[in-house]
Amino acid sequence: MEMVQTGGRPLTRAALAGKRRALEDGRTVTRKDLSASAREAAKALGLRPSLRLVLSELVATWGEQDWSRLIVWPSNEYLVSRTGLSERAVRYALRDLVGLEIIAPKDSANGKRYAVRSRDGTILDAFGFDLTPLYARRGDWALAIQARAEARERRRRAFDLVTMHRRAVAEAMQAFATRYPDATLADLAEAQAGLDATTPDRRSGGDPELVLEAWGELRRMVEDRFYAAGCDGNACPHVETEKGSPTEAWSKGSSGNTDTPRPIERPVVGLSPALVVEACPVVRDLVGGDIREEHEILDAGRTLRATIGAHASAWAEACAAVGPYQAAILVLVVAQRHDDDVSSGQNRIRNPGGYFRRLVRLAGEGRYEIGTELLALRRRRMT
Repeated sequence: MEMVQTGGRPLTRAALAGKRRALEDGRTVTRKDLSASAREAAKALGLRPSLRLVLSELVATWGEQDWSRLIVWPSNEYLVSRTGLSERAVRYALRDLVGLEIIAPKDSANGKRYAVRSRDGTILDAFGFDLTPLYARRGDWALAIQARAEARERRRRAFDLVTMHRRAVAEAMQAFATRYPDATLADLAEAQAGLDATTPDRRSGGDPELVLEAWGELRRMVEDRFYAAGCDGNACPHVETEKGSPTEAWSKGSSGNTDTPRPIERPVVGLSPALVVEACPVVRDLVGGDIREEHEILDAGRTLRATIGAHASAWAEACAAVGPYQAAILVLVVAQRHDDDVSSGQNRIRNPGGYFRRLVRLAGEGRYEIGTELLALRRRRMT
């Protein structure tokens, strides 16, 4: 018999739960199968490096015996030599793996790890660690990986929305200072500073959803006050005065310097999802469903970026120039104009990806208004 001293081990609920896990009848588990389960468990639970190392070495010692339980019995000294960890780190890692119900201890009467062999050397039984829970819980690992991915997506989307709200607030405050320097904005500036101080960074572990609603409310307050300032306290319904699309002039080779009457100054037109969908109905066909929220516009733009042939660097440039939300709208505008171009048989837009990058740079230079373009596209469909 091969014996390794392990010492006493207190009984825990996790150890009992692990022992109750079982394989399907007649199931044969290879080392490759067990290794795949170990990788999934590490991803699902976010195991720290020391636990991953020890678990990997435990799996590597599985001899693929035809047993109902997946028992391994490596010594601590062996695990230390294989992982490069200290003996204390190995013992803590084994304890934590048991606590996470990834492995279960199978202790002998004297607390040692060893294999019981027959006279001809065949291994009949063993005492050490049972890896059956690791393989039996592979369904749990898959669900946990999916849940972690969904949580990351929700967090990314929340950060995108916070970024859009912050950018809109900053632009509105700047416009306030430029157009209405006598306006009192102390309360709004104080609220903005407070939210800036409490908003987490993407690289931190903070939750952006804690401040998302507050940023949205501040954005509505700033835009409403800006609108009221533009109306001088009176009701002023929106009147569309744009007569053409900036991209039409660009597509036809126009220099864009035509003399046009300057419209009456009014608050900035909101780029609502409803306006975007009305102007770019092709998004419904490409995405397959209704779009009502800003984050859905953002998701659609990010998804369709590759469809129009725009490089990832062009998307990054657009996000830096006009923000993620308006970058997504530009993707949809290019997709709609290209679809219209192909349907009409004119084929003027031969490189939609390059067209997208060109519009991004024009918008970044202030020579292209996305809101004006959307209104022109919508008007074309209404006439």
